[in-house]
Amino acid sequence: MFIRQLSYLLALDKYRHFGRAAESCHVSQPALSNGIRELERELGITIIKRNRTFEGITPEGERVIQWVRQVVASLEGLRQEADLVRSVPQGHLAIGAIPTANHAATLLSAEYREILPQLTLEVTSLSTPEILRRLKAQEIQLGILYERSVLNSMDYDAMSLYSERYVLVASAQASLPRQLDWSEVGELPLCLLSPDMQNRQTLNKCFEAVDARPRVVLQSNDIRVLLAECQSGRAFSIMPLSALPAQYEGAGLLAHPITPEHAEDVCLVRLRRDNQPPLSHAAWQIAGQMDLEAVLNHSLPPNLDNHGLSKGS
Repeated sequence: MFIRQLSYLLALDKYRHFGRAAESCHVSQPALSNGIRELERELGITIIKRNRTFEGITPEGERVIQWVRQVVASLEGLRQEADLVRSVPQGHLAIGAIPTANHAATLLSAEYREILPQLTLEVTSLSTPEILRRLKAQEIQLGILYERSVLNSMDYDAMSLYSERYVLVASAQASLPRQLDWSEVGELPLCLLSPDMQNRQTLNKCFEAVDARPRVVLQSNDIRVLLAECQSGRAFSIMPLSALPAQYEGAGLLAHPITPEHAEDVCLVRLRRDNQPPLSHAAWQIAGQMDLEAVLNHSLPPNLDNHGLSKGS
């Protein structure tokens, strides 16, 4: 069985005429007809009703054509993947990510290296203004930030990646209700990202909406510092579930829902150009084919379900 025989069959199904199908495949009519006969002999069934002309497709042939479409689509995907690897055999890709998206950036980078093994990557944790500045200066090729930051901008292309869902992160030893509201959370000793971060500005608005003033005892632009405080039991933090990487499994942390729930959409951003460089184009394609939200949910610690609820306490 050859790929060209499958293309002959799809062309005949489309045109319902041997001559026009052969012309579309750039072969002679006998070559097309013989190719389909060879396919029929190999499969042991009659696909085409024929006399001197095309008379239709048999019921068995219709089932074969359904499979052929799937096979040809898979082959086309394989060709595109091969073209991608050939067009970008190597290169350097710099990504800027907001701190809460560092875990997502790690997963995306792993996918890039899997498909483009000669690629080198640089991932830097940055504030939103700094990501946008570096994109414009072409110091980085991609940014991962909140979608609302570039929603009305004509300078950038944006692709949705996943949605952040905010929870209270606490030591498993802490005596807390399973679910809290924003006012109750504001009364706890909190460790949060620094005020220049979009995440912190979003949290401030959540507290303002319920006329609450958060009790912030520590702030940092490094999520690892916040998680260490939570593990110690000295403070609590508010962060997206997607910011909790798998290595915190079994680290004595629990996530508690905060009502009303708040979510933020996170996107991949690049500088808008008429002609994207091959590496930027390839990176964009790969990200578009990856269900990052599903991967993030799958990699959550086992004490968290897919709805951001703690199992316990």
